[in-house]
Amino acid sequence: MHQVIERLCANVERVFIGNPKVVKLAVTSLVARGHLLLEDAPGLGKTLLARSLARSLSATFQRIQFTPDLLPSDITGVSVFDPATRSFSFVEGPVFTEILLADEINRTSPRTQAALLECMEEGQVTVEGHSRKLSDPFFVLATQNPVELAGTYPLPEAQLDRFLMRLELGYPGPEDEIRILEVHGNGSSPADLEVVTDLAGLRQIQAAADKLEVGPQMHQYIVAIAAASRNREGVALGVSPRGSLSLLRAAKAYAYVEGRTWLGPDDIKAVAPSVLGHRILLDAQGEVGGKRGSDLVREILDEVPVPILPHVEA
Repeated sequence: MHQVIERLCANVERVFIGNPKVVKLAVTSLVARGHLLLEDAPGLGKTLLARSLARSLSATFQRIQFTPDLLPSDITGVSVFDPATRSFSFVEGPVFTEILLADEINRTSPRTQAALLECMEEGQVTVEGHSRKLSDPFFVLATQNPVELAGTYPLPEAQLDRFLMRLELGYPGPEDEIRILEVHGNGSSPADLEVVTDLAGLRQIQAAADKLEVGPQMHQYIVAIAAASRNREGVALGVSPRGSLSLLRAAKAYAYVEGRTWLGPDDIKAVAPSVLGHRILLDAQGEVGGKRGSDLVREILDEVPVPILPHVEA
């Protein structure tokens, strides 16, 4: 199974160049059955990453461009009257896919943003009293541009909490950017990638990650990290128990992606800023310092004592 994950990451990195850490964390989100929010400037490859993952998994892919006039029914689907049969039939929206790119999600109204809530949390769509199951797996990769804020609607905490991780891409280094010009200047695209595994293979990987060995020390470590965020100066709202559970899920998936059969402190520390950063709400004092939630999580990780696993020590 680990060889499949390595091939999957390497395959995506053929076109998504220069950021293997983001690729690994995106795959981790998939393995953990979570959703991913990418926040950065345009042109850094957010759409490319989503398409590359879909191609590598032979998954169906849909993209929604979020705009101020987008309606909830544009996402979930709508019932249409057929004059020939004199009855209504349901036309599925773009959420009926396996990998969904929600592009610039903060450019649409809160009402439309909320249409994704049930989809992301429950894996189903309810329209006119009828619930319809979505694909398994169903993976949402959403993007938002933090630079152009005019006419945008910041995601509320309830929506942010639906994302397992929030990541920033950053600019590539000079060597990576040269390679981007070489690869994509010749017309390479995700369509050129090979299929590494199918969704049945992904489900097997997800099930194996669920069974990863977790000692009581790791549960205590996660709880200590969450507790440290709740009574901290500059924090209005700390990590909730759901945030702790999200950290456990993500850390187990990360450990499995790394090829381990047990969960260690380094796995928790590797994903904690991305999992917990957007779940911490700063008060006015915290915002004055210019810090973000992820910065606070890194400080907490430096302060909370790290447990030592008996079998690792041996």
